[in-house]
Amino acid sequence: MSAIQKEAGFPITKGGLKNFAILNLATLLTAMGVYFFKYPNHFSTGGVSGITVVLGHYLPNLSLGAINWVINIALLILGIFTLGREFGLTTGYVTIILSTLLDLFEKLFPMERPLTDQPFLELIFGVLLPAIGSAMLFNINASTGGTDIVAMILKKYSSINIGNALFAVDSLIAVSTFFAFGPETGLFSVFGLGIKSIIVNYVMEGMNMYKSFTIITDQALPILDFIKVDLHRGATFHQAQGMFNHTNKTVIITAVSRPQGIRLQKLIQTVDPHAFVMITNTSEIIGKGFRGGI
Repeated sequence: MSAIQKEAGFPITKGGLKNFAILNLATLLTAMGVYFFKYPNHFSTGGVSGITVVLGHYLPNLSLGAINWVINIALLILGIFTLGREFGLTTGYVTIILSTLLDLFEKLFPMERPLTDQPFLELIFGVLLPAIGSAMLFNINASTGGTDIVAMILKKYSSINIGNALFAVDSLIAVSTFFAFGPETGLFSVFGLGIKSIIVNYVMEGMNMYKSFTIITDQALPILDFIKVDLHRGATFHQAQGMFNHTNKTVIITAVSRPQGIRLQKLIQTVDPHAFVMITNTSEIIGKGFRGGI
């Protein structure tokens, strides 16, 4: 797997191994959600798995795994030309592993009917597992292939976010289940599609969440040293004056990860218990050490 890791942009480093592990875990979650919950219930919440469910109804002589392979390969070629070689390699790897897992599950765990008689419960798992998997993959610039590729192309050439792009691309697929399987399955599919887009955005924001600090303090030096030396982050500071007693203050602005934020809060409480600190959550930071930084 090392050659695949290197070519796909996941070199054999701590960060590369972490991304490669995320890649495989996300693919496994997606495969489990699709095979054990979406396929047997005919839920079509978009994506190639959704197209496969519908086409499998009209082409019963073809295996669902074969249909999945053909559509994924076609869209993968489009993604390579549009989104670049690195994206194509990672997505190609995921596509192969996902299709292989679906074929393997089909042989090891043949399912003639749903696991339970609770379709809403199965819809939750059928949406939740693939949505979490997709969000994990999007976060490392990969995808499960299929309509995820179309969504990322839309994101590249427009201001639409991933969740909305997926919703737009997958809506027609979900609506098609009304004609293939009737109104009950169709309503479940449309509802699941809406939940899927919300979960993808929520999980992606959670994975990219940082803490933005604005610190007003009399003890700037130890705080700045801690940010630079211990947290390996940068900061901006300027001098200010308190409105009531006109004492000189230092205002420090910095952004750190959530674990680093906990450490910084403890340090501030230790060196300056009277510091005024404003902390906000943000998932959009552009600059050195963050998204788009050098």
